[in-house]
Amino acid sequence: MPAPNPHAIEFLLTRRSRPAKTLTAPGPDRDALMPLLTAAARTPDHGKLEPWRFIVLERGALDRLAATVVEFGSSLGMDADKIEKARSQFANSPLCVAVVESPKPSEKIPAVEQTYSAGAVCLALLNAALASGWGANWLSGWASHDSKLCGSALGLEPHERIAGFIHIGTETSAPPERPRPDLDKIVRWVDA
Repeated sequence: MPAPNPHAIEFLLTRRSRPAKTLTAPGPDRDALMPLLTAAARTPDHGKLEPWRFIVLERGALDRLAATVVEFGSSLGMDADKIEKARSQFANSPLCVAVVESPKPSEKIPAVEQTYSAGAVCLALLNAALASGWGANWLSGWASHDSKLCGSALGLEPHERIAGFIHIGTETSAPPERPRPDLDKIVRWVDA
């Protein structure tokens, strides 16, 4: 029998992202953030390619990104509410880690597996932050998918894209539990 880790399984069974709009300062400082990034970097990575990297956005960078989102959204003729939602994601965040999918050329490792690894990094970072007592949320949105904005504002290369923005800060209110999947509807048992 494997040695159980009841605290880890209890955390996973009860984990709950915190809405980004409920996070406030302080966020983790660099010393507190490094163990979280270290945990995220332990994500499964077929071929040891490290097809992802981190950009830590502190207050000044978040303010600059919020202004850039308004500029880009306006130039694209977007709805003001859509622009404001993206702007406030950065303007109100105490700290944000952009997880960048940075695929590597490989004859053995398909691009889709590198994408899965980048997504797993997002979840690992989110869970590490929550397990450490921080409030955290994984967001994306139109700004994360706009290659011109991400290239200009975050220095992404043409082959890179944002896997997710992980916002981390101090929780101001615990969110209510939400409905979870009905396992009877999504699990199929195959025994032969």
